[in-house]
Amino acid sequence: MGPITATLVILGLAIVAFLSGRIPLAVVATGVAVALWATGVLTLDEALAGFGDPTVLFIAALFIVSEALDVTGVTAWAGQQVIARAGKDRAQLLVVVSLLVALLTALISVNGAVAALLPLVVVVAARTGVPTSQLMMPLAFAAHAGSMLMLTGTPVNIIVSEAAADAGERRFGFFEFGIVGVPLLIGTIVIMVFLGKRVLPDRPVETVPTDVLQLAATLRTDYELDEEDLELLGPQRGVSEVLIPPRSPLVGTHVFPGMTTPSGDLVILGARRGHEKLYGADVELLPGDAVLLSGTWADLDRHTSTPEVLVVDEPDRLRRSVPLTGGAKRAVVVLGVMIVLLATGVVPAAVAALLAAGALLMMRVLTIQQAYRGIAWTTVVLVAGMIPLARAFETTGTADLIADTLLRYVGTGGPHLALLLVCLLTLVLGQLISNTATVLVIAPVAIAVATTMGVSVLPFMMALTVIGGAAFLTPIATPANLMVMEPGGYRFNDYWKLGLPLAAFFLFMSVVFVPLVWPF
Repeated sequence: MGPITATLVILGLAIVAFLSGRIPLAVVATGVAVALWATGVLTLDEALAGFGDPTVLFIAALFIVSEALDVTGVTAWAGQQVIARAGKDRAQLLVVVSLLVALLTALISVNGAVAALLPLVVVVAARTGVPTSQLMMPLAFAAHAGSMLMLTGTPVNIIVSEAAADAGERRFGFFEFGIVGVPLLIGTIVIMVFLGKRVLPDRPVETVPTDVLQLAATLRTDYELDEEDLELLGPQRGVSEVLIPPRSPLVGTHVFPGMTTPSGDLVILGARRGHEKLYGADVELLPGDAVLLSGTWADLDRHTSTPEVLVVDEPDRLRRSVPLTGGAKRAVVVLGVMIVLLATGVVPAAVAALLAAGALLMMRVLTIQQAYRGIAWTTVVLVAGMIPLARAFETTGTADLIADTLLRYVGTGGPHLALLLVCLLTLVLGQLISNTATVLVIAPVAIAVATTMGVSVLPFMMALTVIGGAAFLTPIATPANLMVMEPGGYRFNDYWKLGLPLAAFFLFMSVVFVPLVWPF
């Protein structure tokens, strides 16, 4: 089997594995790298080079910055400030939600922005009476459009910028993506406002994320807390309701409201047995009893993660819904410095992001455990494992072969027709597998097409970014699409109804608008 045939077979098997959904994405990606070595297409160093690629380190560091903004309540604060001013009108609420998630996406990635705002938007929808199905899919789709506002919006932006540099062209500027990103976002919002109500379903949803304000009121009532000035869920301190499991060493312990736990870190506010509050100055805990604990967020997180208790609402998850908790100002300052470094190009992008991640850890905005948890390792491994496949496309001549095939169909049609075919291929493939993996595979083909035709690589790379974001037709296209599926009450076939006009718009922008700004 020749190297070109082996490369195409590996790509085909990877697509089948992605589509099956039975094999973890990270396993498929690492399997691709190993297969390239096993078939002799790449050396071992080449097959594993993606795991040390600056692009991968940049993406991993950005996840840590995103986690800091989420943990410190910056995203929750921004969401509450903007959405509180949107009123109860569906169209106005949709516009505000779309603008907010787009701005966050530009800073912290699509998945991070959607995950951060999803609980908040569901709660707001419940309060305003707007069906969540009218807001959840627009939340994800607006995030895709917002990923084109800045370099940090999506790993795809970083990939195409580096690919352009590797092809002998310049890298794209930090804000250069916004030239096409702003009209993309505006057009996306307009389409969703006018078509969304007609094509999106209106279904009741059973699962609703925790509303921290409602939770605080419920706990105050259930445990009969008389102190109205006692802040249950605040920036520095919070509460956690825990259950006493069987065989817990706490069974038989005598407690009373106001006492501290043996560690001295937490205060017991009250206890319940079933539906009844336990009164008295000395209560003996039994299996199944509920205890309300108060303390700093860090202490709550540490002491409720032990097998001695079963936590009802994890403190870390509740903390993310509380605006501007400890470290918020430091997180915003670090984010601002990172953006300046990325925009000015004083240091390489990977270095800027790594410095920001390191600063957040040194300033104790995040613990090392939170940083590790904040990294979407599946995405990191996926990119690292697929980078060698993209290089195999270049070194084996596979990209040139596919490019020659495309050019035969182009004939005398010129670069616009070639760009259209490349974008259509990317659009179709991007609905089936990760858009990041798709762009990694198609980028060498696009570069080969541009080189053969003697035109600039830049419009091809920018068009790949745009059409790579058009992952609208299936819920499996991106994690963000999957995130909103259950809260929105969607089914598989709901996505293409709104996604098809958006995909057509993105295709138009890729083929018509992009070459006007970045000429061939």
